[in-house]
Amino acid sequence: MALGKGNTFANDILALILNATAITGVAQNHGTPITDIYVSLHTASPEAGDQTTSEATYTPYARVAVTRQAAGWAGSAGAWDNEAAINFPTCTSGSDTVTHFALGTVVSGAGKVLYCGQLTANLNISAGITPSFAAGDCNVSED
Repeated sequence: MALGKGNTFANDILALILNATAITGVAQNHGTPITDIYVSLHTASPEAGDQTTSEATYTPYARVAVTRQAAGWAGSAGAWDNEAAINFPTCTSGSDTVTHFALGTVVSGAGKVLYCGQLTANLNISAGITPSFAAGDCNVSED
């Protein structure tokens, strides 16, 4: 017999991770919690690694910080989205074919991948291209 999460609890988990909202009696943000979630672009799935796994390398690529509160993420029933556009730096040199994105814990280096997923369509990045997610395009769920 398999068990799944209830919709309310799935939503609570996303609120804890994306908005720093405690789950009463279950989980809190102890210590010094992170204030941002960092969105990254990848040329293959980073699921089995850290935030540097298959990460984009075009110049001047950098992860984008999204605040860990309702202004950054919102949703219900275990499905959340970014509240504002997420804009990466415009490519000035190099190129990448991005197939995945991830949400992680640090601005650079080998942070923890919290969530990752495949893009609907590959994104070919070269000089002059500004990768971005429109508000509502970066979907996160607790299945």
